[in-house]
Amino acid sequence: MENKPRILIVEDEEKIARLLELELTYENYETEKVHDGFEAFTKYQEEEWDLILLDIMIPGRSGIEVLRRIRAMDANIPVILLTAKDSIEDKVAGLDLGANDYVTKPFQIEELLARIRATLRTNHSSDMEAATANVNWHRFADLSFNEETREVYRGDTLIELTPREFDLLAYFLKNVRIVLNREQLLNAVWGYDYFGDTNVVDVYIRYLRNKIDKPFEYPLIHTVRGVGYVMKEEK
Repeated sequence: MENKPRILIVEDEEKIARLLELELTYENYETEKVHDGFEAFTKYQEEEWDLILLDIMIPGRSGIEVLRRIRAMDANIPVILLTAKDSIEDKVAGLDLGANDYVTKPFQIEELLARIRATLRTNHSSDMEAATANVNWHRFADLSFNEETREVYRGDTLIELTPREFDLLAYFLKNVRIVLNREQLLNAVWGYDYFGDTNVVDVYIRYLRNKIDKPFEYPLIHTVRGVGYVMKEEK
C-alpha cells in the first residue's frame, strides 16, 4: 500500500487549520496541525514530513523564525508559507530563507492544493535525481568513480584517465580484494577477441599506478607474484 504524503499544518486560526485538515485529508494526504511556533519546531524534529504548511503570523515563535531554524537543519524539506495579504517583507524574508512557495490569505483552496502538488512533484524529482546520481558512484577506500560521467577521484583529487585506463580501474573496483590474473583482465577490458600482446595488461597497470597510486600516501593496486593483481587497501 502506497504511503500517503505527510503534511504538517502550522496555523493558529482554528477554523483555517480545520479547513486545511479536512481538505488535505480528502485529497489523500496524512495531516497533523499545530498552533504555535514552539510546537511546530518540536513536531518537525520529532517526526518525518513530506511538506510543511507554515503560517507566518503564529504565536510563540514566528513562522519566519521557525523556517530559519528548519533550514539550518534541513535544506530540502518543502515549506509553503501562508502569508497575510500586505506582508511583502515577510514574503521576501521567507523566500530568502528558502521557502519553496507562498500563498496569500485569503486563498482559494484549489490554488493551495495545486501549489502543494507542484511542490511535492518538484521535490520528488530532485530526490530521484540525487538518488540516481549517487547510484552511479562506486567507492573503495579514498577512491571513487562515476560510471556515467567517467570521473575518478582519489580523495579530493580529480584524476584524468584514458578510456582504457578507466575501464581497467572500473573492473578492479567491481572486484575489490579479488586476485585477478592477466587473462581475466584482458578478457574483461580488451575483450575475448583481442589477439595482441598480453603484456598490454602490465603496461596499463603501470599507467594506472602512476596516476592513482604513486602520487598518494599508499597504493591500492598490488601485485600477487605468479598470479596477477589485486585491489585492496593495505596501508
